[in-house]
Amino acid sequence: MIGKLTGTIDSFGTDFMLLDVQGVGYQIYASRATLSKIGQKGDKASLLIDTHVREDAITLYGFADVIEQSWFRLLNSVQGVGAKAAFAILAVCPAERLAIIISAQDKAALTQADGVGPKLAARILTELKDKAGKIELSTKTVDSPVSGSVDKSSTPGSPSGVEEDAISALINLGYGRADAFSAVLKVKDKANDNLQALIREALKELSA
Repeated sequence: MIGKLTGTIDSFGTDFMLLDVQGVGYQIYASRATLSKIGQKGDKASLLIDTHVREDAITLYGFADVIEQSWFRLLNSVQGVGAKAAFAILAVCPAERLAIIISAQDKAALTQADGVGPKLAARILTELKDKAGKIELSTKTVDSPVSGSVDKSSTPGSPSGVEEDAISALINLGYGRADAFSAVLKVKDKANDNLQALIREALKELSA
């Protein structure tokens, strides 16, 4: 199995790149985020690789860092989510945001991805709510082929009753569930379980 490739970028397609590794061209499918930051034609590049083998094809999927690769694998573990859907989700829900989206059970965020309807989004949220927390990286930075390092990923706990009321109030004001969830968790210690104070502090966080 191929786990990593380093070479020279030969060309790009809509959802893939051709990487020249010592004269051999590898067609590697990747997310829009990875393709946009990996470099330009002629640049040296390094990608983490997942190799998918079927009877009729061997397909390579490339990742700029281990966080994106881990989320791709986790999304693929959900029935009905193939590589195409996983990359579509990562395009609208970046890897660093997925933990908060899943913890917030933000179905609307997932349905923005091409090919992901409400039923599939609900299945993803249900199946990954507990699994998402298992994507644990070292407390130290992790080497990334592109950027050098990435932050660790973590999954926040479920909100309390007061926190959920504050999140609902913010959603009614037009904020997305994931953004509201994140803001409330950041400021909850300042509010001492006071709903109005929690909403006020969360609004300050959202407007910062």
